[in-house]
Amino acid sequence: MRILFITATRLGDAVLSTGILNTLIQQWPNARITVACGPVAAGLFSHMPGLERVLVMHKRRYDLHWLDLWKTCAPTRWDMTVDLRGSIISFALRSGRRFVMRGGRRPGRRVGHLGALLGLSPAPHPTVWLNNADQQAAAQVIPPYTPDAPVIALGPTANWHGKIWPTEHYLPLWQQLVATYPQARPAIFYGPGPQEAELARPVLHALPHAIDAGGRFALTETAAMLARCALYIGNDSGLMHLAAAAGTPTLGLFGPSRASEYAPTGAMTHWVEAPGPEGLAPIAGLSVERVAHAALALLRQSRT
Repeated sequence: MRILFITATRLGDAVLSTGILNTLIQQWPNARITVACGPVAAGLFSHMPGLERVLVMHKRRYDLHWLDLWKTCAPTRWDMTVDLRGSIISFALRSGRRFVMRGGRRPGRRVGHLGALLGLSPAPHPTVWLNNADQQAAAQVIPPYTPDAPVIALGPTANWHGKIWPTEHYLPLWQQLVATYPQARPAIFYGPGPQEAELARPVLHALPHAIDAGGRFALTETAAMLARCALYIGNDSGLMHLAAAAGTPTLGLFGPSRASEYAPTGAMTHWVEAPGPEGLAPIAGLSVERVAHAALALLRQSRT
């Protein structure tokens, strides 16, 4: 059986789609699966069971990247096509069953919409696929878990400035956390590239004993590092969704983005929103005290 799975360009949306993809893997364990996605998300599928290949879609003018994808996929007779982008090419391929998400953005949890496409309710949680090399790389960076000295991951970056909780809040946040966990250690996570590094730098400078866990790691290595952390606190971003998928207790910070659509999904997740109308509230209005209270509550819950 051959399955074509067309997922998102953005990392967060691609992570959310892993739940239904994992369901397909479980239902058809011998299937050969081709994943089409954007370059940022490509590494997410490196160790996925049943992977035949990853087709990386590089955006081109006039949407010519879709023509490129069609040319690559057209010679194959697919048993199933799952298209989360709602593209026209899904109907121009030789395919048995087709599941095509239509209608664009809509109210409600994105992960629920993905599950509904395949008739899954409740929607399956996102997941990550790791290998031994990922685990070994993570162990070199993040120390083993100990209840009295947890490693707490902080994610101060995002792909849009409006989502970014002010970086100067992380020092007072950390001071409140260590009042309860004096032996705790921060790990700062951020993506590749100079923009991400620049956003993370003030937090690394404010917390000089922090573990620098960003910028130079593969996505699966990052997921393995997140899985070794006791808690993740960070902006609405791909890293937030990756932390939740890795099974890390995850606290998402929301301002003008919508928690009703993109709250973290996982075994133990929570979120806090800035005061004001959803989708319009400035994230700077989210207080340090509220974030610290929610973070400590989630950390206590994870230890019971």
